Amino acid sequence: MNSYGTLFRISTFGESHGPAIGVIIDGCPAGLTIDESFIQSELNRRKPGQSKITTQRKEDDTFKILSGVFEGQSTGTPIAIVIENQDQRSKDYSHIQNTFRPSHADYTYEAKYGVRDYRGGGRSSARETAARVAAGAVAKLLLKKVGVEINAYVSQVGELKAPAYTSLDLSKSENNIVRCPDAATAEKMIALIDQIRLERDTIGGVVTCVIQNTPVGLGEPVFDKVHAELGKAMLSINAVKGFEYGSGFEGVTLRGSQHNDEFVNEAGKIRTKTNHSGGVQGGISNGEDIYFNVAFKPVATIMQDQSTVDKDGNEAVVSGKGRHDPCVVPRAVPIVEAMAALVLADFYLRAMTSKL
Repeated sequence: MNSYGTLFRISTFGESHGPAIGVIIDGCPAGLTIDESFIQSELNRRKPGQSKITTQRKEDDTFKILSGVFEGQSTGTPIAIVIENQDQRSKDYSHIQNTFRPSHADYTYEAKYGVRDYRGGGRSSARETAARVAAGAVAKLLLKKVGVEINAYVSQVGELKAPAYTSLDLSKSENNIVRCPDAATAEKMIALIDQIRLERDTIGGVVTCVIQNTPVGLGEPVFDKVHAELGKAMLSINAVKGFEYGSGFEGVTLRGSQHNDEFVNEAGKIRTKTNHSGGVQGGISNGEDIYFNVAFKPVATIMQDQSTVDKDGNEAVVSGKGRHDPCVVPRAVPIVEAMAALVLADFYLRAMTSKL
């Protein structure tokens, strides 16, 4: 429900327009250096108001650690992190108190609970993902100790696509506001998103994530396969409509003789010639790059009139108000990385129990 993970486990709390959001991290081993400047830098990558192609809500997303850290190191007890909300404009949502916005969680929350926080979507708002990014930063700090690197980037906006990750320098993803490491494609993406924004509409896209230097043996068959958990983690992110790893849907066009990843011995290390498997075989990491795509729908709130109904089923018209992203993928990049880090950190700790 509001918790995720087995050994490295998080629970998030808070609403978009409440006083604060936050996360409790349980299972983080003692003795991990908690670099608060790194956590803040990760939150800064996700926070609103970054550029003209993101929502203009202003949140510093500064955080406080309330427990679980002493003199800069984790103590092995639950780490509680809180992020105060500073720039709520609840009046922007008074017009939807009794109506349902198309493709939002308004109707389903109302039907399920009989009550909903309509201010900014309440608990269903993507504001909640800031807590995940904070927890994911701690998971990244743990994974850095074993050399795991996680890099995501915007690979597609609408029909504009960047080249395959193997031909890109992923360190350049932060060089532009859309977070695409290919400068030429990034320029076109930014222009398209800005055009969509001026048209008072929204557009979707794809975030690609690459996990490198993953230890061999992460993943717990049969039901907790590493790619299955990555899929669950990504599909839990707001606005995500699809997940594919390795060759994904394109793999169906190949024959087995073309798709199989043959093994080779490279200086005493077992590798594969190709990586259609996406770094996962039998649900377990094989040491190659784990790579996957996450598809995000166009943001549901648009600054146009739309037909809907109210709580009583009467026809109504609703128009978007407030501050919203014309395209969510630039700010989704650190969220995808955070969820990937949470999955890998949990599997890393679980792998320690697999054999003597």
